[in-house]
Amino acid sequence: MNKLQRHDLLTLEAYAAQRNEFRARVMAHKKSRIVHLGEHLTFVFEDRLTIQYQVQEMLRIERIFEASGINDELEAYNPLIPDGKNLKATLFVEYEDVEERRRELARLTGIEHDIVLAVAGHAPVTAVADEDMDRSTEEKTAAVHFLRFELDDGMIKDWKTGAAVTLASMHSGMRKQVTFSEALRKTLAADFT
Repeated sequence: MNKLQRHDLLTLEAYAAQRNEFRARVMAHKKSRIVHLGEHLTFVFEDRLTIQYQVQEMLRIERIFEASGINDELEAYNPLIPDGKNLKATLFVEYEDVEERRRELARLTGIEHDIVLAVAGHAPVTAVADEDMDRSTEEKTAAVHFLRFELDDGMIKDWKTGAAVTLASMHSGMRKQVTFSEALRKTLAADFT
């Protein structure tokens, strides 16, 4: 597993000088890792580069430059990098209108536990949600969730050799499914190394 270390990060000064270019590169990279499940669920499949960007931004925003603070950020974000046997994704439940968002987050309580990924020929795997902390209550789900999908060797092998991959919400309030494009399937296959 290729976790980020302190030496992988830019200093605040160096990051400030390179931020626009680095951000543009990461945003282009992220576009190839996004899945929309219907109109209101967006998944960003994270990898080392997307997480490095998140860490760099947190260090910048919080003006963290001391070793202990940097280590705290690395400890918080490194678990979001795939480890070769899984995929990690950030799920955004998106509604522009504030009142509609409030209603829908209440209606979709628990949706983060009803997301499944399937590789053709294998049983689907249900996402493990929010391992670091509960983000939802009994009254509503959160607008952002961190998900992990654990795949076995057979699933990974078939994924890499072209098996169809689907992502679905099995939540009773929002049943949706999408089949990954060939480009997305190939992009995410690189996470299994």
